[in-house]
Amino acid sequence: MENVGIREFYKSMCGNNSCQLDFFLDSESSSDMGHFNVFDIAKFYYSGNKKSEMTYNRRLYYKISLIRGKNLVEYAGKTVMIEKQGILFATPKIPYRYTPQSTEQSGYFCVFTSEFVSKSKTVLMINDLPIYQPDSDFVYQLTDEQFVELEAIFTKMNKEMSSDYTYKYDLLRNYVLELIHTGQKLKPMESHTGTTNAASRISSLFIELLERQFPIESDIQSIRLRSPLDFATTLGIHINHLNKVLKETMGRSTSEIINSRIAEEAKILLRQTRWNVSEIAYALGFDEVAHFSNFFKKHTSVSPRDFRN
Repeated sequence: MENVGIREFYKSMCGNNSCQLDFFLDSESSSDMGHFNVFDIAKFYYSGNKKSEMTYNRRLYYKISLIRGKNLVEYAGKTVMIEKQGILFATPKIPYRYTPQSTEQSGYFCVFTSEFVSKSKTVLMINDLPIYQPDSDFVYQLTDEQFVELEAIFTKMNKEMSSDYTYKYDLLRNYVLELIHTGQKLKPMESHTGTTNAASRISSLFIELLERQFPIESDIQSIRLRSPLDFATTLGIHINHLNKVLKETMGRSTSEIINSRIAEEAKILLRQTRWNVSEIAYALGFDEVAHFSNFFKKHTSVSPRDFRN
């Protein structure tokens, strides 16, 4: 299943007729070792002064992008402007988009599957790492010194990909883990153990429950937790307490957070799938298409069909 996602990634990036999929999907990286590859951003995305928006691909791979250049990153209702340089740790859980704001772009990115990382003896589950938690800020601004440090790792990756070293994928796996651990040190991560107070734990668990439902990969899939009461019941707390905690920690009510995330997912499904409006409504937990249409118009000021067109 993961190889299908990677195959679609290469098709979307370079077109079915312009890149040799068999070259990218060699026998080693298509086995149960998982898949890994690394690219030079300037060479892969840009031709002359053409800018290319890098959209979220709804697949089962992870992506780490070292970006030099001004870029706008949009994710989970947030907007981050990378003024000079930064690094982005993308997970299949969180939809995002980053759009170049200038023609001068450089850096690297690597793509890999969870199977690839899970072969490491030091990491059991990539989704357990703090940087890949749903409430993590996965975009980090970098100083010149930090950029050079991370660029050196990508340069070694790029060089190793063309080597004939027998254990090169083990070495590449270590480089990926080095990037992840370096990223986790860029900004202090909130503790999920004894030092975290009850309100922070509740809000963190709420966000995790919300984000676990996305992305929606099939038109027969429907989210299970839709209302504030659904979340409160699952967390085993009173709905009023959940609402109070979220207002204190996140500045928004339970309904506002849920509806904002559902509206964001609705936009993604309308843009990136061919599902009809009724299928999208079902996937997002609406019993009636009319209810979904009213909901979407309330949050975007346009109807689902107008938004898609």
